[in-house]
Amino acid sequence: MAMSTAATPARPMRADARRNYDRLVGEARASFAAHGTDASLEDIARRAGVGIGTLYRHFPHREALINAVFQEALTALIARSGELERAEQPCTALVDWLGAIITHAGEYRGLAGALMSASGNETSALTPCHVPLRQAGARLLARAQSSGSVRTDVSIDDLLQLTNAIALAAEQTPADPALADRLLRLTLRGLKADPAAGPVPSAPPGAPA
Repeated sequence: MAMSTAATPARPMRADARRNYDRLVGEARASFAAHGTDASLEDIARRAGVGIGTLYRHFPHREALINAVFQEALTALIARSGELERAEQPCTALVDWLGAIITHAGEYRGLAGALMSASGNETSALTPCHVPLRQAGARLLARAQSSGSVRTDVSIDDLLQLTNAIALAAEQTPADPALADRLLRLTLRGLKADPAAGPVPSAPPGAPA
């Protein structure tokens, strides 16, 4: 599992420190899956067999721990984006990848909201997650736009915010497991380029959205 430099010290950890780190991440993953990302840090430390001070030495705040837990999913999403860059249908590939983000975000209640708050905030501990996701998505989007199947005025930042919003809506409506897919398909209908419409003009600076 890849580790973020935001959570891992620059110097190699001692064996006992590494064991504590791994136990904390493992217990956090289980607790976040069961109780959401607002699960008690004290309980996570206790279940890992360490004191709360040890937890904070490795993870100075909750976002740093969320970042470490999300690294495994991040690795999978980056790998998937590389596979989809070779897909024959660029627009379908983009939609499939955004759907994968929704699936991973839905594994931990509160993760979608945390990722949304990290967008545009370079000081967030979740920036090491957001930046590579943005870069991977930008490549898929550019490919879809170059093929003429996606509007040129669509940005990857907008898409990621929409994707996290859909994951958040699905999280709050657990009785409807198909909601996320319906919302994604409905929203992304607006992505498709209309050859007859021509390019969408950019709004002048200061104009209302």
